Amino acid sequence: MHSHLHTPYNVNCEEIMTALDECHAKGFIHKAIGSCNDIKRDVNKCLSGERYERAKRNRDQARDNRKRVEEIWAKERELEQGTSNAAAAAANTTNAGAKQ
Repeated sequence: MHSHLHTPYNVNCEEIMTALDECHAKGFIHKAIGSCNDIKRDVNKCLSGERYERAKRNRDQARDNRKRVEEIWAKERELEQGTSNAAAAAANTTNAGAKQ
């Protein structure tokens, strides 16, 4: 059983899904003897391909977002290390001046 088929995600499969709807509209006996099975397999193949492409786009977008976030984190770490290094250098200068 499929969820609702006629969605914007499945626009490329619209023609095949309409053919399946028309086949099912011919009546129960027509469906029961397997007259719609070939069309049903085509619908499944098309929907699977669409789902694969959608998942691939989502994965690629997630990778890009992750890369962008990691770059931001790296910049933040550099700033934090720069701040702590500057504070350590200032402390060393202060300690060196006090010992003299």
